[in-house]
Amino acid sequence: MVASETSSNPWLAIPPGRPVAGPRRIVAESWERSLRRSLDPERLLPEFELPDDDLAGYRRDHPLAAVLPVVRRLLLNDVEGSGLIVAIGDDEGRLLWVEGDAQAKRSAEDMRFAEGAGWAESRVGTSAPGTALVLDHGIQIRGHEHFNRMVQNWSCTAVPIHDPVTRRILGFLDITGDDRAVGPHTLPLLEATAMAMEAELMVSRLRATPARSSTARKRIAQVQSAAAATISTLGRDVALISDGRRIVSLSARHSELMTLLDWHSGGLSADELSHLVYGDTGAQLTLRAEMVRLRHALDALDPRLAPLSRPYRLPSPLDSDSGRVLALLDRGAHRQAVDAYTGPILPSSTAPGIEEIRESLRMRVREALLTDASVDVLLDYAGSAEGETDRGILMAALQRLAPRSPRRTGIVARLEYLDRL
Repeated sequence: MVASETSSNPWLAIPPGRPVAGPRRIVAESWERSLRRSLDPERLLPEFELPDDDLAGYRRDHPLAAVLPVVRRLLLNDVEGSGLIVAIGDDEGRLLWVEGDAQAKRSAEDMRFAEGAGWAESRVGTSAPGTALVLDHGIQIRGHEHFNRMVQNWSCTAVPIHDPVTRRILGFLDITGDDRAVGPHTLPLLEATAMAMEAELMVSRLRATPARSSTARKRIAQVQSAAAATISTLGRDVALISDGRRIVSLSARHSELMTLLDWHSGGLSADELSHLVYGDTGAQLTLRAEMVRLRHALDALDPRLAPLSRPYRLPSPLDSDSGRVLALLDRGAHRQAVDAYTGPILPSSTAPGIEEIRESLRMRVREALLTDASVDVLLDYAGSAEGETDRGILMAALQRLAPRSPRRTGIVARLEYLDRL
């Protein structure tokens, strides 16, 4: 972004307290796309691209109409009175369904965040719905990160929804509201809901197949089972777990147990699990009682998720947010890994086994970045809670910047500040 662009667009100024990285790179790149389209940050331009007489028919025929019950079951039951609204849109960024807290809906209509309006990035600039479609992955946009000034009182999280066969983008799922809309649990919650929506689309197609063979029935069961394996622990004190139909929060202890069993997929003896949870191999009676309570809690959600014993293990692997970070690192997708790494695993837990895997994941992220990440990815990580005091990351970024780069000054200032601590 050139200096003249920033000076003519005050909303693109680097926020206070961010001397090194300035705006998140992913946000800065979206702002740059908005500038290239000559969008005005002082003027909001969403148009009602689907007028009322066209909207009803378009929604009725849209593939995402079939999965509205999934969204309402997983997200909308608890939204009324929360100040949050849930939106579903198509692949062109047009809002098709906007539901949730009634007062928030009325307030959002003042900025034309309403059914039928177009919220593509190309028309309104940086926002979670439009930018998620451009990037083809989930994103959170906090108030000041919006390109348009009139949207900066709102925050939002959005994820794209894909055709389960072709992987073509069908649309997006969004939560909009105050700061709770970008809380650490919101993106994993929407990602789990998106997986459930895509699984339901696949099941609907298989059920519509004329040949109701045993193979088709088995495939339906496999798809339903695949939607049952999600757990989110990054940046959260308690885990979110989903069976593909519902999403629930576990207790702190049950979160530790499920995280450890997911991480140690080969299984753990009672001695091993006792040590990892309590730091005491002799705590087996306490462990057994807790496992009974955990199985009871999971039976109410989905019995297929309940751990097995001798050794303690999960019946099938979970799709975890920490596992996705590791998979991205293994592929060399460092920028995506940093975006997906939303915080340490169960940060408040003092269980020895959790502390061990928390540090293991942190070191995997850090070592991959130091090995061959670009300077932009390093600076993105340096702007996170874990990376802001990491001298090694800052030094690596300094070494990779060009000698005359204006960003060197900010890094040096950050290093000097750390020296004074």
